[in-house]
Amino acid sequence: MKKKGNINVQTENIFPIIKQFLYSDHEIFLRELVSNAVDATQKMKTLKTIGELDSDINNLRVEVILNKENKTITIRDNGIGMTDKELDKYINQIAFSGAEEFVNKYKDADTKNSIIGHFGLGFYSAFMVAKEVEIITKSQTPNSKPVKWTCDGSPNFTMEETKKKTKGTDIILHIADDSIEFLEETRISTILNKYCKFLPVEIKFGTKTDKIDDPKGKKDEKGNVIKIDRVSDNIINNTKPAWTKTPSNLKDEHYKAFYKELYPMEFSDPLFHIHLNVDFPFNLTGILYFPKLKNNLEVQKNKINLYSNQVFITDNVENIVPEFLTLLHGVIDSPDIPLNVSRSYLQADGNVKKIASHITKKVADKLSRMFKKDRKDFEQKWDDVKVFIEYGMLTEQKFFDKAKDFSLYKNTDNKYYTFSEFYEKVKETQKNKDGKTIILYTNDSKEQHSFVKTAKDKGYEVLELGGPLISHLISKIESENSEVQFSRVDSDIIDKLIEKEESTISKLSEKEQEKLKKMIEEGVDKEKFTVQVQNMSTSDSPVIITQSEFMRRMKEQQQLSGGGMQMFGSMPESYNLAVNSNHELIAKILQEKTKKKRTNLINQILDLALLSQGMLKGQDLTAFISRSVNLIK
Repeated sequence: MKKKGNINVQTENIFPIIKQFLYSDHEIFLRELVSNAVDATQKMKTLKTIGELDSDINNLRVEVILNKENKTITIRDNGIGMTDKELDKYINQIAFSGAEEFVNKYKDADTKNSIIGHFGLGFYSAFMVAKEVEIITKSQTPNSKPVKWTCDGSPNFTMEETKKKTKGTDIILHIADDSIEFLEETRISTILNKYCKFLPVEIKFGTKTDKIDDPKGKKDEKGNVIKIDRVSDNIINNTKPAWTKTPSNLKDEHYKAFYKELYPMEFSDPLFHIHLNVDFPFNLTGILYFPKLKNNLEVQKNKINLYSNQVFITDNVENIVPEFLTLLHGVIDSPDIPLNVSRSYLQADGNVKKIASHITKKVADKLSRMFKKDRKDFEQKWDDVKVFIEYGMLTEQKFFDKAKDFSLYKNTDNKYYTFSEFYEKVKETQKNKDGKTIILYTNDSKEQHSFVKTAKDKGYEVLELGGPLISHLISKIESENSEVQFSRVDSDIIDKLIEKEESTISKLSEKEQEKLKKMIEEGVDKEKFTVQVQNMSTSDSPVIITQSEFMRRMKEQQQLSGGGMQMFGSMPESYNLAVNSNHELIAKILQEKTKKKRTNLINQILDLALLSQGMLKGQDLTAFISRSVNLIK
């Protein structure tokens, strides 16, 4: 029997269509062919289960064979095989309405790396790298004859009887000249490790050599047992990864070992994990790990691997899970996630929404349980997970609603509070004359030490709030709590930050204050500094430099978001310069009769204020040091 024919497809040549459309992902051919081979072996288990197969299925395996000399790659399985009729049905009948329609229909697909198998192109992906493909197959069906199919990428094929003793299928790819990179062992090994690392059937790729003790106990001249080479099959995959197992059968060390298997270059253990195991109303398994994030947002992304029935799909899950969850590491496996669709379709898909919502809830519940079970341990982990939690609070309202009960805030005495706990502690003492409770904070208690001290000397509590998201987060909290306002300790003098009904009286008359203001303005950059004479305590500094909470916060938010507030990012830095009308040095300025002494004194106290804020640099710093030395003499 020998049959020639045309593949049922309305296009002149399948090969260039596939290769052109999926060129950037042409390594996918190996994943698709190996996955098909795995499916063929899995079907043997099904037939055995329903009693339609009598033969032994204990040695099911897929083998990838590289022959560099012959320029071939063979994907071999001992699975179900195909009869001539099945071969004709599954290979020759490709019901495309035409190449143009195909390309137009799927040209906007975001997930090209998964388009092949899900549109019936799994086998034909071979033509992305092969100039000719052979199929040699023998069905497990009793009395079936082995068949050989050959095609060069055109609609023309030949099909004939052949010789094959064992059941199963060989797919032989004759590699094209423009794809010789796939004849390198390291290239194939890399692809198999990427896509096939956790397939449920053993995948053999060549052999490996290990050094073992001589079985006969032979020793060298020093009396040590000699080492010999042991050659064994190189099995590239773990057929039963941790996420496919029942959580009750796994211990913490199993989860850590699997993390190392996923990320061999990660040297630190994850903080904790979440095991996903859902079969209704959608199928979802997986393990998510919490890495130590510190204050890093970007470098940690794209560490969640998406699988479909243990076949690797992508490490970009941004459109499948909420954005903040992309900071996690681990595996998600779900056959219910549509893979070959646009971003907008993914975002609108019902199953995707349910899966995203479920994962978010699982994460929030896990964190909540940890907080309630062992708060001290949770506090110790806080600095490593707070960026993740804050990111989630900002991007997912449902997560915010849950996280506000376990999100922590540390004061300058290293005590941790939830927001509600801290609010209850300060709501009366830090309430201003307008009835708002002012939450004082610092992003650097060392640099802003004088401001922190001033606040604490008045009996106020100060939070330490640092990190890339804090400006956005406190704005979010303010929007949720109208009675609360956050103010950084260096955004104004303390009596203005928490303004009370009673006020400090100035020792200077209005005329003296106006005269003083003009003197100070002569010594500063008016475009950069706004001079204000303030009634402060005699113990406060003579001059204090502050920056508006609103302007600074807007600038910080604009820097992180990169848009939406460009107007603030382009505005020059501006500061308030508060002059303490009750300080003895300020009074001395007014009393100085010579302009030179008065100018020197003004410059000195201005430079001290700049120095306290780290703003005195270069030539001005040199001049300050020289002036200070002269004053000491």
